Amino acid sequence: MPPAIEIAGLVKRFGATTALAGIDLRVEPGMIYGLLGPNGAGKTTTIRVLATLLRPDAGEVRVLGCDVVREAAAVRAQISLTGQYASLDEDLTGLENLILVGRLFGLPWRAARARARELLELFDLTASAQARLSAYSGGMRRRLDIAAGLAVPPKLLFLDEPTTGLDPRSRVQVWEMVREIAAGGTTVLLTTQYMEEADRLAQRLAVIDQGRVIAEGTARELKASVGGQTLHVRLADPSRLPQARALLDGNSPAGAQPVQREDMLIAHAAHVDDATALLARLGAAGIDVTWFSLAEPTLDEVFFALTGHGAVTDESEVTE
Repeated sequence: MPPAIEIAGLVKRFGATTALAGIDLRVEPGMIYGLLGPNGAGKTTTIRVLATLLRPDAGEVRVLGCDVVREAAAVRAQISLTGQYASLDEDLTGLENLILVGRLFGLPWRAARARARELLELFDLTASAQARLSAYSGGMRRRLDIAAGLAVPPKLLFLDEPTTGLDPRSRVQVWEMVREIAAGGTTVLLTTQYMEEADRLAQRLAVIDQGRVIAEGTARELKASVGGQTLHVRLADPSRLPQARALLDGNSPAGAQPVQREDMLIAHAAHVDDATALLARLGAAGIDVTWFSLAEPTLDEVFFALTGHGAVTDESEVTE
C-alpha cells in the first residue's frame, strides 16, 4: 500500500512571497497526522496543494499514490476537505444540508437520505436534524461541517484548524469524532495551532515554521528533543531576569526562555540532576528563587525552543 501522503521538496510561491520553501513529508495510511505551526507557517497552503486546489511550483506531491498535478481527478475522488469555516447553507436544516452534500457526491436520493441520518446520529445531531443551520451553535456547526465531509467515506480526510473558535466542551467533542473517524480506517491530516489538540490526537507531528518542516516525530520524541525535563523558575527579583537567563542559556541544551510572567523563566534539562545544577548556579550568583517546578515539556515549550516564538502569531496564512 502506498503512503497516504508523500511530499518531496514542495515549493509554493505567491509573487515575491515564498509560502512553502521545500516541504518533505510522509504520512502512512490509517493514522492521524498533525501539522503544527503558527498562522502564516504554511499549513493551509500545504493542505490546498494536497487537495489539488493549488498547483505546486516545484517538488513531487503524491496523495494515495496519485500525483496531485497529473492525476488530480483521481486524488479528488478519494479525499475530503473540511476547511476552517463552515461551508453549509444557513437556510437549510441539518438533515437537508447533509442530503444535499450526498447528492452532490452522486448518491441516489434514498442513499443520500439514509447516509445523512446515519451521520446525524454519529455526530449526536439527530435532535437538531430539522432545525435550520442558522439556529446551530458554533460547536454544532463544526460537527455538521465535518459530517458533510464524510457523506461518502473518504480514504483521506483533511481537517484544517477543525476546532478554531470552539469552546472547550465542543473542542473535546470534535476530538472524539476525529478519533472515531480514524478508527474506521480513514487517514486524517490535521492542521492546528493548538498544542493540546496536537498532543491529544496526532500519532505523529510535523512542526512547520516559515514554510519549512523544522521537526518531525511523535509528541514524545519532539518533547525529548529539547531535554527530558522542563524547569520552571520564578525569581524573587524580576529585575534579575536578564542575568538569570544569561546564566541558564549557557547551561541548558535548548537555552532559557521567558514566559508570560515577567518574573519567570523555563529551561530544559536532560535529567533531574541537571535541573538541580541549574538551580545551584542561580543560588551561587545570588539570584533568589521563590518557586520552581520540574515536569515533562509541553508541546508549546517544544515549539518555543525550536522556533524562538510561540505557536500563534498575528500573521495570516498566504492562500492566494
